[in-house]
Amino acid sequence: MPHHKSAVKRVRTNEKRRQHNVEVKSRVRSALKQVRGAASKEEAEKALRSAASVLDRATKKGVLKSGTSARQKSRLSKYVQKRFV
Repeated sequence: MPHHKSAVKRVRTNEKRRQHNVEVKSRVRSALKQVRGAASKEEAEKALRSAASVLDRATKKGVLKSGTSARQKSRLSKYVQKRFV
C-alpha cells in the first residue's frame, strides 16, 4: 500500500496506462492474425497495410519499440509474398 499522496496517484495512473497498453497490444495481435488468416492475396495485402498502420500507431504511442514494429512488418510482408506466389 502506498503511504504518500503521490504514490497513490502513481498506482492509479500506472493501472490506467497498463489497461491502455493491453488494449493497444490486443489490437496489434488481432491485426497480425487477420493478415495470416487471409484467404486471398488481395485480402492479405489490404490486411497487411492495415496491420502496418496499427503497428506504426502502437510504436508512436510508445507501446512497442520501433525495432519490434519493423521486424513484425518485415516478417508479415515476407509471409504474404511467399504464401501467395
